[in-house]
Amino acid sequence: MHRTRPGATLALALAAAGNIAESPGVALRDEIEGRAASVESRVIAWRRDLHAHPELSNREFRTAGIVAEHLRGLGLEVRTQVAHTGVIGVLRGSVPGPVVALRADMDALPVTEELELPFASKVRSTTGGREVGVMHACGHDAHTAILLGTAEVLAGVRERLPGTVVFLFQPAEERPPPGEEGGARLMIEEGALEAPVPGAIFALHVVPQHETGTLAYRAGGAMASSDRMRIVVSGQQTHAAYPWLGVDTIAVASRIVLEIQAIPGRQVDARIPSVVSIGSIHGGVRHNIIPGEVEMVGTIRSLDSVQRRELHERIRRVAAGIAESAGARVDVEIDTNRGYPVTHNDPELGRRMLPTLRRVAGAERVAHPLPRTGAEDFGHYALRIPGFYFWLGIRPPGVPERDAASNHSPRFFVDEDALLLGVRAMSALAIDYLADAATARGK
Repeated sequence: MHRTRPGATLALALAAAGNIAESPGVALRDEIEGRAASVESRVIAWRRDLHAHPELSNREFRTAGIVAEHLRGLGLEVRTQVAHTGVIGVLRGSVPGPVVALRADMDALPVTEELELPFASKVRSTTGGREVGVMHACGHDAHTAILLGTAEVLAGVRERLPGTVVFLFQPAEERPPPGEEGGARLMIEEGALEAPVPGAIFALHVVPQHETGTLAYRAGGAMASSDRMRIVVSGQQTHAAYPWLGVDTIAVASRIVLEIQAIPGRQVDARIPSVVSIGSIHGGVRHNIIPGEVEMVGTIRSLDSVQRRELHERIRRVAAGIAESAGARVDVEIDTNRGYPVTHNDPELGRRMLPTLRRVAGAERVAHPLPRTGAEDFGHYALRIPGFYFWLGIRPPGVPERDAASNHSPRFFVDEDALLLGVRAMSALAIDYLADAATARGK
């Protein structure tokens, strides 16, 4: 009886899948391109449906149902109710081999849509005890639709897939409601990166800073950490005519705001971007009463994990020093448990996979932007396994960047012509990563 040599099956699979290091004409590339084109209309339809029916963080019940049904229909192993409403799909290829994860976020924002689209959101919900409009103002509807399309493309070539693809459809990227856990951290705690264990994870985000047809990638710190802070200044209430008879919390709070916002560039290395911002100040009830307490809330952001901790320490020290000098008391709370780490793109993974982006979009259409001080909880995954996070341009050609509404705007707009490139990029990254990693294992 003929016996196949150990590793021969893997070799055959690699021959079918191609080797990105040795063969520019990978066998699956043309088929992937064709399958991506054939699914484009369904990706657009999914995106429009999700856009018309947005759901807030940890409440993505309808969205999760659509995702799970589609993945089951493709024959994937499906796990639901991960981190409340998350869905995990596992696509096993022709032979055991490397594992790669692809992630999309599903939640919307408490934003009332102002665009006049046929599928514009009319959804209302409640958050923080208030009724709000709900909108996919950050493009997570596009992310989910793109990954649904990618799953269909890759499932169509499972017999020649040299490894396993894990699809992570994640809730609550925009942070879970107060008092709840959620997002990437909870997905990981509930086994998103286990059984099977991915060797790397990929994700994209739509942005209007880049034109449709463009991809963007930055190695190292790509997006900032983000930590919420709450500072409460306590003093002694008094008449506004006699401030010396009390302790002026308004004055103390004002000094704290100015000093902590000056810490970046003055007390920490200015060559590493960081920013401290106060977004809300509350204190007092009348024009002629100096209040006994002032509360401030804001965020701390950095592109470096060591600097992140240093900023926390210096903010506490500066606030305490100012308060003590005025005879006031101060309490500084920095919520690192619900914070986001730096989104760090593994440089070696980037070196290996950047050629894939250049092939898919064209080398001249792959940008290398400055890091962003916005935050993403994808950073939690990248703390555990090598991560590759990139941006997909969705600004219509001819529209100046200054005229394109930003993410989180009620007029945020996605050029649907960009969605096909998203499917092509995610599919190609998965195929090329598996082929390259399988080749490396076989050497």
